Amino acid sequence: MKGRTIFGGKVEGEALVSTEPISFYGGVDPDTGKVVEKGHPLEGKSIAGKVLVFPQGKGSTVGSYIMYSLKKNGKAPAAIICKETETIVAVGAIISEIPMVDKIDISQIKTGDKVKIDADNAIVEVIK
Repeated sequence: MKGRTIFGGKVEGEALVSTEPISFYGGVDPDTGKVVEKGHPLEGKSIAGKVLVFPQGKGSTVGSYIMYSLKKNGKAPAAIICKETETIVAVGAIISEIPMVDKIDISQIKTGDKVKIDADNAIVEVIK
C-alpha cells in the first residue's frame, strides 16, 4: 500500500490495530505504554514496540509531548500507520522520531499481522 510519509524510517513489526481514534494525552500512560482510556478498544494493551495502526488522533496538543515521553521511556510504538493524521500525532511522531505513514487503507491490517513499513518511500506491506 502506498501512502504519505510523515516521518521516515524502516520498521518491521507486529500490528496493534484500533478502529477508534487515539488520544495520547489521558489515553496512553507514558510510563507503561498502556492504553488507559476507559472503553477504548485497546484499553489495557501496550503500544510499546508495536506498529500502531489507527484512523486518526484526537484530543489535546499535549499528546505530542506524551508521544515524546513514550519514546524517552522506551515505551513508544515502533511505527505508526494512520488513515488520516492530524497535527498532534504528526508533530509527536516527528519530534519522537517514530516512523509514520498515513493515507493508508487501515482496514487491510489486523492486530497480530506482521507489517513492513518503509516510511522513507511511504510503503506499507502486510506480510502473510
